[in-house]
Amino acid sequence: MIAKTTSLDLSQMSCDPVTPLPIATGCFFCVRIRLVEGNPLPKAAAICLDCRRSSPVHLLVLRCARPFAKIRTVSLVRDGYSYSERGRALPMKLINKLLLLTCGALVAAATGTVPVLAKETVKLAFIGPLSGGNSAPGIGGRNSTQLALQLRNADPSAKYIFELVTLDDECKPNIGIQVATKAASDRSIIAGVTHYCSAVGIATADTYARFGLPVVVWGAILPEITYGNDYHEIHRVNGTMINEGKLAAEFLTKQGFLKYVVVHDTTDYGKGQNKYFSEYLKLAGGEIVATFPVSPDQQDFTAELTKIKELKPDLIMVGGLTPLGVRLRAQMDRVGVTAQLAGVSGIMNAGFLEGAGAAAEGTISFHNGAPITKYEQGQAFLDAYAKAGFREDPDAYGPFAYSAATLIMDAIEKVGPDRAKVKDLLNTTKAYKSLVGEINFDDHRQNILRANVYVAQDGKWVYWPDSEYAASKRKLRLN
Repeated sequence: MIAKTTSLDLSQMSCDPVTPLPIATGCFFCVRIRLVEGNPLPKAAAICLDCRRSSPVHLLVLRCARPFAKIRTVSLVRDGYSYSERGRALPMKLINKLLLLTCGALVAAATGTVPVLAKETVKLAFIGPLSGGNSAPGIGGRNSTQLALQLRNADPSAKYIFELVTLDDECKPNIGIQVATKAASDRSIIAGVTHYCSAVGIATADTYARFGLPVVVWGAILPEITYGNDYHEIHRVNGTMINEGKLAAEFLTKQGFLKYVVVHDTTDYGKGQNKYFSEYLKLAGGEIVATFPVSPDQQDFTAELTKIKELKPDLIMVGGLTPLGVRLRAQMDRVGVTAQLAGVSGIMNAGFLEGAGAAAEGTISFHNGAPITKYEQGQAFLDAYAKAGFREDPDAYGPFAYSAATLIMDAIEKVGPDRAKVKDLLNTTKAYKSLVGEINFDDHRQNILRANVYVAQDGKWVYWPDSEYAASKRKLRLN
């Protein structure tokens, strides 16, 4: 929304009405102030002349004093209030004279009171997979984080302007460490919304702790990210594979699947999936007849699927991410494997549905979040997401990235842009109302959530209780 302006009645000013008034316009996004001489107030421009983006513009009169008539542009840098005239620094006394009204009145935009000083800019980092086979949840997470910042920046009551620094970890631990180091070593970045891939999340934990950068994990589910250390910089709003594995074992056995094969990748993520699912499946009465550890980059599964065909399992459990799930599902029919396919949240995204195509139908998955429409503010989030113009789906973990960002920004609003203070406040999070429900951190800064069951139906991930499979209108592949 562009701020409306009104003409000034100079006769009401206590100073000389003949003196031209320097008028300041401030861009909401790039935080630049432009002084314009003259009266009446100029109309607020929809496009900022500095950053070329549409921006809500705040207008205020700084001072009606002829000595400053030559000043054309005043820039506000992010590390404090520093002004310059054509590249030359202005003395603080002159700055103060500019910013403090001496004519006895402040003329603001008709939309409301505007602060004399522009808001300080605070940087946050987003890190996730923005390229490669796992980019769908990464892009959804980035968009959702950006939406959280846009909505906060549009709030006139917010104390700060938040700027997002986006980094691609490619879902690779070595790349993740590089970009985590880049973010953590940049002292202007106060906190981070970090990681979808567990192998990257666990590899970067030491980096954040060493540099003292507080982060909130938005998608990685390996328990050791929070429970494997006592780093007070590491927080997580999403759940872990412990409750996903437990639910998977209990739900699948109740559906009549008793004989299993597990195919998992050899990363920490895949090993963890195999560990927790196997433990809970044994308690639930299921049997694993074979386990196949594979490289996450493996392309051909003919050998594994040929053996699986001979074993005739009821179900194949995938302990891996989207690329593995897509390749495995695509090759099952070619080899003649008719078993049901299931996987945890690593495959529950738009990328799997698009990659597997029609073959994805009936695949079961488990996720630590409820459908976005089940949350109180879920529909409002979807409406705002669509209005913002994002082309990609927010994906299953987008709401968690959004919630992580709002949690961080609320902490900064309370204690200021100080890493240590933000970390300490995040550590005490209890009963925090977020998009994904109430956030309560335990003694390892892990949010406690309940997992849910989903099924691929007609090219979408459908909440199991709402699906035609749950209503017995469609059937799973039980041998």
